Amino acid sequence: MNKQPKMTTEPTATSAVLPIKAIATPLSVNAVWLSDVHLGSKDCKAEYLLTFLQQLETECLYLVGDIFDIWALKRRIYWPESHNKVLQQLLKMARDGVKVVYIPGNHDEVLKSYSGFHLWDLSIFCEHIHTGVNGHKLLMLHGDQFDSEVCIGRTYAILGDHLYDLLLFLNRGLHKIRHKLGYPYWSLASYIKLRINKAQQAITDYQAAVTRYAKTKNVDAVFCGHIHQPALNIDKQILYGNDGDWVENCTFIAESFEGDIQLYKWHELGCAERIKSYSFETNKRQAQVKHVA
Repeated sequence: MNKQPKMTTEPTATSAVLPIKAIATPLSVNAVWLSDVHLGSKDCKAEYLLTFLQQLETECLYLVGDIFDIWALKRRIYWPESHNKVLQQLLKMARDGVKVVYIPGNHDEVLKSYSGFHLWDLSIFCEHIHTGVNGHKLLMLHGDQFDSEVCIGRTYAILGDHLYDLLLFLNRGLHKIRHKLGYPYWSLASYIKLRINKAQQAITDYQAAVTRYAKTKNVDAVFCGHIHQPALNIDKQILYGNDGDWVENCTFIAESFEGDIQLYKWHELGCAERIKSYSFETNKRQAQVKHVA
């Protein structure tokens, strides 16, 4: 049985994983996946996202759920001009010929009933498969359908959402203090998630559930969102990618014109930092060498 390729940020010359690198804008790629923007909530980083979208050059843009936070909007109407500008930019990209696919999540689940809808180059699906540059099949879905498999029912999901909102509220005050002192944004919620064993186990169980489902679809990769935990790694011979969010992490996944899959973080200064990259072709060549050996 072939050993799985190691996903690190410190690659060797033959590694399928490429190093961290700050990318000058505009970013030109074949496809982009992003999710969990939460337009309509106070914690959405709409200004950052708008800057990114205005500088992005891509053939395909995949919106993998929770682009709108209808849960938050039901509690309180919050729709500043920056959120409206993001929506207008997304529609403009669809009108200008970018293939835009919207995969509804749980915070915008009302849109699931519109699966199959098309307007300009904008389509809505509950899940979708992207055929990559090199012919690989990449499944995308939001991931909320797996909550029951990680012991999170709807009631607990709503409770968790309220607790998460509390952490984000505390983080807003903390960020104002840090900003005045000259420090960059720091996520309290992410810090806590990484240090609570049950939270880490839930993240692990979620990834396992997503990749199990992807195996049944006979695809090479699966990209999702939902848990606000950006990731790019191999699980059960499936490339698992979580594109993170635009509340805390400001991350997205991209496919280069060479077919490499890349996880990026967008920074306050208006540039993208590549966190991880996976090459199907490099991994294929490594497997062939091992087989010959």
